[in-house]
Amino acid sequence: MDLRYPVGEFKFITPFTESDRQACIAKIEQAPAEMRAAVAGLDESQLDTPYRPEGWTVRQVVHHVPESHLNSYTRFKLALTEDEPTIKSYFEDRWAELDDARAPIAMSVDLLDALHRRWVWLLRTLTEKDFQRTFRHPELGVVSLDKNVALYAWHGQHHVAQITSLRQRLGW
Repeated sequence: MDLRYPVGEFKFITPFTESDRQACIAKIEQAPAEMRAAVAGLDESQLDTPYRPEGWTVRQVVHHVPESHLNSYTRFKLALTEDEPTIKSYFEDRWAELDDARAPIAMSVDLLDALHRRWVWLLRTLTEKDFQRTFRHPELGVVSLDKNVALYAWHGQHHVAQITSLRQRLGW
């Protein structure tokens, strides 16, 4: 198993159907509960254990997910209200080194839960045409909201699996 990508690397498969879209929205909806379960009962030492050699700690992963998903939620809102906006990327690795990346994880798990409730509410109101809207990413080029919903359905599972696979490997 690739420790960095325990669920495999992201692949956007086309055609992307309404059924695919709804499955992705369901995964986004489930991600906070899955994250909460993945970290349940971990002590401070376990939270500060890297999920792989030279990787982020469990704590950094937990804080990263709502940061990344908040950026994605904002990208959805921008794409829905502007014509192909150019979004700003950010240095995730530098964010993971800031002092708040060492904070208690409960606040980030709670943030993820609140954010996803709001995000899923929005996603369930969108039309087929809405999901065809796009934004321009400085590194990825033009990204449709369909592709972004698939990416973030994967992203939540990806990071939860980093934690759960670590727990399995170490017998936690």
